[in-house]
Formats: sequence, C-alpha cells, structure tokens
Amino acid sequence: MLDNKKILIAAGGTGGHINPALGTAGYIKEKHPSAQIVFVGTADKMEAKLVPEAGYELRTIEISGFWRSFSPEAIKHNLGTLSKLLKSSSQAKKIIKDYQPDLVIGFGGYVSGPVLRMAAKMGIPTAIHEQNAFPGVTNKALAGKVDKVMLTVDKAEQYMNPKNPCVVTGLPIRGDLLKGDRDFARAELGIPDDKPLILSMGGSLGAKPVNDAVLGFILNKYKDNDCVFLHATGKNGGWFTEKLEAEGVDLKKNSHIRVTEYIDIPKCLPAADLVIGRSGASTLSELQALGKPSILIPSPYVTENHQFHNAMALVNNGAAEILEEKDLTPEALTAKVNELLADRAKLAEIGKNAKDMALVDATERIYSCLCEIIK
Repeated sequence: MLDNKKILIAAGGTGGHINPALGTAGYIKEKHPSAQIVFVGTADKMEAKLVPEAGYELRTIEISGFWRSFSPEAIKHNLGTLSKLLKSSSQAKKIIKDYQPDLVIGFGGYVSGPVLRMAAKMGIPTAIHEQNAFPGVTNKALAGKVDKVMLTVDKAEQYMNPKNPCVVTGLPIRGDLLKGDRDFARAELGIPDDKPLILSMGGSLGAKPVNDAVLGFILNKYKDNDCVFLHATGKNGGWFTEKLEAEGVDLKKNSHIRVTEYIDIPKCLPAADLVIGRSGASTLSELQALGKPSILIPSPYVTENHQFHNAMALVNNGAAEILEEKDLTPEALTAKVNELLADRAKLAEIGKNAKDMALVDATERIYSCLCEIIK
C-alpha cells in the first residue's frame, strides 16, 4: 500500500515525539523499502541529532512555543515566536511543494502545527499521533483538520474535536524491550533470587525532587538489606553518589545499592520488581508492555500537566500507584514502597493490570491507519 509512496513526518522537541515517529518510519521502511521518508523539524532541538543519526533527511522550519509569563524575557521570546509563526506556514508550504508527499504524519511538537495544517489545506492525506492522555495544544488544534487522529490512550479523545473518529493505537515499543526476560535480565545484572529489584529514575537530565526523595528513601531503607536498589540519577545528578557517601554509605560494602547516570532500559527494566519514576508516555507504555508495577511521580512542570493525566490513566485501572511531587518526601516514598513489598499479591495485581492495558502491536496499528487513509 505504501510502496513507492513519499511520506513526510513532522515531529520535534522531545524524544517523546521523535522516537515514536522514528519507530513508525522504521516499520514502514521494513515493510516497504521503496517508500521515501523525509522528516520536518527544527534545527536546534533533539530531532536535529536523532533523525539524521537514524538515516533520514531532515528539513527544517523555524518555530517555537509561547512562554506563559509577562516577564521582559518572556515578552521578548513571545514576540520572536510570533514572528516565527508567521513565517512557518510559508516554510512548510515550500517544503511540501518541493517534496510532493503522498502522506503527511504529525507526531507532536510545535513543528507539527504548520506542516499538518498546510498539508490538510492542500488536500494531502494527513494523520497525527498523540502520545499523552491529555493532548498537546498543537494536536488539539489539528484534530479537526486531519484525516486520522491516532491515540495512545482513549481518554485523550474527550479533549479533542476530531473530524473523524479517533483510533487507539498505543505507542510504539522497542522490539528489544519486548523480548526482555526477567530471569535472564536478573542473572545478567547479578541480582540475587531472593531480593526484589527496585528501579528508580527521574529522566535523562535528572529530576532533583525525584533524586532527593530516592536518596532519602535509600538512606531510610538500605540497612534492611531486603532489596536491591538501582537508581539512574540523570545528567544533573552527579552529586547523588557523593551525598550518599557523605551520609556514611560505603557503596563498595553495600553492593545492593547501585547508582548510575543512565540505565539501559531494555537490559534493566525486565529485571525490575518495582519501578519508581516519572510518567511520560514512553515510560508508561514500556511499563505496561512488561507488566511492571510502579510508583509514578508525574512532573508538574510539563505542558498542561499531561504527566498527571498519563499517570491517572493507569491509577484508575489499578495499574500503578501515584505519589504527586507536592506530597513527595523520603518518608512518603519509603512508606509506599514498604506497603507494596509487604503485599506481594497487590504488587502482582498492579503488574497484571498494567500488562492488560498494554498495546504491544502499536506500530502495526499505526501502519494500518496510514494505509487506510492513503487508499
């Protein structure tokens, strides 16, 4: 269906937008090597690195979001954003006229707005994918213009006014993660059979409130020696190990405490018995795919507080526990973990409920939607 077709994909800003787009592009090329795929993004965000690294051409437009503030700095930024917005439509139109795509897909980020609006206006088949339970501003605005709206979570549809009924596809998951085996992963990491692994992380940069709470939690609990801790501090958490040692924790003598800047998700997540972390769409899809119980700490700093809505989609299905950042303390986290570890039946039930929510064939579902609208 997509043989020899020219496809334009708009995605940018964060890995949460770019990675599903790259996963979809890879699946299309696998099914249809003759398909031509070009991305549209910005020159100064993550897509400028990730898209060329994946082997795709990236064409760029200038666009940014508005800051919700009236400070002099924000006013200056917003004037620049307005100027870029006025130019972005003509830039998008030029890219589309030059490339002549048969299909245009948006995976979110501000860059999707002008590209998908222009494509729809020009009568080209269009589709968007929304990763979060609470849709972003761009996708909410596009829903009534594009031919197909694809969702990760069905709850998102209530915030949209689509031209056609939405389709729940889920979010693409990396194939190597889906093949993960708990026993193999634990053996590879050297996790004792009789100790649960608690995996904690706060994102690639490292969320200080999460790092602070996990630090206190480990200090509260490590002497029990009844579990293994694996914590990813993120780029800005270099102080974490020093603080532990300053509090008298000798990491060489406490091998059940493991601290690293980043973790290899496909290698480590299958081994986990309980996960503590943020509630970005990709993270939640991975937890669901592997049926992992979790304590979610939504970031309150993201647009429209969408991580809270993401988390509640699981919590309302008994598929996760939530601890909001405003209530986050080492003591609260310790109590929540101890409660779950003391009730293994409840822990298993949370994992099962998460697994029941998983859509592990998301890429295939997205592909089917695209084939349908290009007919």
